[in-house]
Parts: sequence; structure tokens; C-alpha cells
Amino acid sequence: MKKFLLPIIILVIIVIIIGGVLVWENFTKKEAETSKEISMPKNLEGKKIAMIVAFRDFRDEEYFIPKEVLEKSGAEIKTVSTEKGTAVGSQGGEAEVDIKLTDLNVSDFDAIVFIGGSGAPKYLDNEISYQIAREAVSQGKILAAICISPTILAKAGVLSGKKATVWSSPLDKSAIKILEQNSVVYQKDSVVVDGRIVTADGPTAAEQFGKKLVETLDRNLAI
Repeated sequence: MKKFLLPIIILVIIVIIIGGVLVWENFTKKEAETSKEISMPKNLEGKKIAMIVAFRDFRDEEYFIPKEVLEKSGAEIKTVSTEKGTAVGSQGGEAEVDIKLTDLNVSDFDAIVFIGGSGAPKYLDNEISYQIAREAVSQGKILAAICISPTILAKAGVLSGKKATVWSSPLDKSAIKILEQNSVVYQKDSVVVDGRIVTADGPTAAEQFGKKLVETLDRNLAI
């Protein structure tokens, strides 16, 4: 009988030890995440950022994730689109539009951010957006774009001679060609910062994009 009990006792002890280790790891992970969130610097308090989205089919992650990162750093976000009302992302996310694109006053903001997605070429690739991008540069604002939207900045002429990235796929390099046709130095990186201009290549870079915006804004405001 003792021969049968010993392996069972050993097995129970092993299970208890493994369970304790897993619980401890989960606890310390949560503690680290909480500590990280609490210690996030509020260095952008009082700063305003305009995030420009297509009224239909903006890319959800590219709007919501950087928005959260920026807000946690203390920035105030205003959502801009071609119409007032509720803008809808390609995955069903909703964003209430604060300002109509034609009413956007660049001088009221510290940064202008163009969000990508399949709707961006339809709603945002136009002379109104080009003029906004030019005003942002001429006024020394932070100007940013993610996914397909760097093509808008390229067509506006504000990326000439600048390093930037943009969305592409193995079967579609058209956006890269647009950058190169407008004298942009294309970089095959997830996020590229050149002076006060920040570009990113798509939804997988959304969090990094947000963090780089925080860094760039903080550095610019310290100048």
C-alpha cells in the first residue's frame, strides 16, 4: 500500500509547486503591468491632437490604439472627418466626429494625425487634406500618418526629401511607388521619425506609432 501512496504523494507535491509558481508569475505580471500604467508620464497634459479618420472604413486599430496611448500621456484628442456624426471603422468600431475636415484649424493643435484604412483614399486623399498637411509643416506642428495615409502627405509635397514608411504587401507596392514618385526616401520599417514627421506602415505598428508620437511631441515641446 505504501508503494502506491508514495508516487501519489510526490505527484500531489509537484502539482502544488507548479500551481504555486504559475499563480506567482501571474501575480507579478499583473503587478508589473499596473506599475507600468501608474508610472506612465503625463507629459502631454494640455496638448491637443487632431486625429483625422475616414468617415467610413478607417482602420480601427490605427485609431483606437494610438488614441489610448496619447490619452494616457495626458493629451486631449479631437476626432476629425469629412462629416459630423459617427465615423465607422472597417471592423465596426465607432468614433464620434468632433470637427468637420473643412472646419479644422491647424493652429489649434499640437499635432495632426492621419489614420489609414481602406476608406482613407476615398475620403481623405484630396486637396483639403493636402492643405492641412502643408499648414501643419509650415506652423511647426507634429504631422503623422499611418498605413496608406503617408501617401496623402507625399502628394501634399511635405515628405519631399524626408524618410518615411507606408503600407504595402507582397502583391501591392503601389503606395511605395507614390512615395518614391514624390521624392520621399522610403524606409522599410514599421515606424519612421524624420524631424517632426512620424509615419507607420499599418495596424501592427499602431502601439509603436502612438508611443513614437508621444516621444516626438514631448521632444518638440521641450525645444
